[in-house]
Amino acid sequence: MEHLLLGLLFILFMIVAITVFNEKTIKISNDIALVLFSFLIAGFVKILEAFGVIDFETSMVGRIADFNFQEFLMDGILCFMLFSGASGVNFNRFVKNIKPISLLALLSTVISSFVYGGIFYLFSYLAGLDFSIWLCILLGCIVSPTDPIAATSILKKAGLSKNVSTVIEGESLFNDGTGVAVFVCVKNIVNDVSDLSFPVLMAKELLGAVAIGFAVSFLMFRLLRASNNPMLHILISLLDVVAAYIICETLGCSGVIASVVCGIYFSKNMARYEEWRKVVDPKDWYEDFWHLTDTLLNNILFILIGCAVLNLPHHPLIAALVFGAILINVAARFVGVGTSALIIGKHKIPNRYNTMEFTSLMTWSALKGGLSLALALSTAEFLTPSSYNVVIIVTSVTMYFTIVVQGLTTKKIFAVIEKHKADRIRL
Repeated sequence: MEHLLLGLLFILFMIVAITVFNEKTIKISNDIALVLFSFLIAGFVKILEAFGVIDFETSMVGRIADFNFQEFLMDGILCFMLFSGASGVNFNRFVKNIKPISLLALLSTVISSFVYGGIFYLFSYLAGLDFSIWLCILLGCIVSPTDPIAATSILKKAGLSKNVSTVIEGESLFNDGTGVAVFVCVKNIVNDVSDLSFPVLMAKELLGAVAIGFAVSFLMFRLLRASNNPMLHILISLLDVVAAYIICETLGCSGVIASVVCGIYFSKNMARYEEWRKVVDPKDWYEDFWHLTDTLLNNILFILIGCAVLNLPHHPLIAALVFGAILINVAARFVGVGTSALIIGKHKIPNRYNTMEFTSLMTWSALKGGLSLALALSTAEFLTPSSYNVVIIVTSVTMYFTIVVQGLTTKKIFAVIEKHKADRIRL
């Protein structure tokens, strides 16, 4: 318990120190600042280790870097963060943009995973890596899904239009189920395990999760409506998302998708009974609780990501892997989104964008995060150490580049695309 509290104390200290420094100096998105400066702090500790001043492994930063990130995220905080993120999605705009959201979440993710695998297979052949085509596709499944936590916490501060923000947030909330389903299917092929076919697995992962999330939320919200106690409303919402997530994970469905369904269901119905809620919860404790929970868990997660990225294994081709990871990710995402955009049709693309403008924006605003890292860490169970090291390096570099570099420049890219659109319409 002492070590747990000491670690929590150090993380909270880093959150406060970085936030204050960021607010007083560079004033970038605080989530990006947490990732960037926790990485720099961990890097400084690494430098001290090189000079024999400190042992990185036994330092507090080193302990945080070695933290069981996969279990903490997948079996701990993920369901709460997804519920909170989904609760902030405007339901009417979500329904209005359901076609681009669904195509991006399903088709784009699958196409990007396979395109990434094909390009990385060529890269691995040229680099002399012993990677099969299916292992390359597995890596594509890991890095292709956009991260809902990074998207909802960073991109909504970038000044994007409401419809575009809804599409980005909606896709990032739902494409994780697709990514995990494809990941499981390809993992079975890599391991020569005969299991459910891809269509059956997708139906079980996605449709089963939607059904369970809706059923549990329907029952829990009826229970919520029977009480006028706002504290009980909070507890019921917690019970709802935890129950749905655990049921799905037990039955082999996507707990990720179920958590999103729970958040959207509660958000829609809370808005539906807004007058009643104002009477029974005049201080808005329910929304304040979920806002505080989302902020705290996001901050902790980004500190862990910043520290974990530095704890990369050594590899003789690390420079080539870094360069390749960035370029291949952008290329695969562009192809996946571009294909989906052509099917969506120009009349259904939001904000009057043409196909190229929409594809460019959706490619650059595709942030990767904790889920990709958790999937990468899970491959330690069946990959050789050399292959696992490559997967971790590529995933970490992709995640860090998209959060820091793409996250910092999305607002500028958005401005350029808006200007191009305005010039095109004027002509």
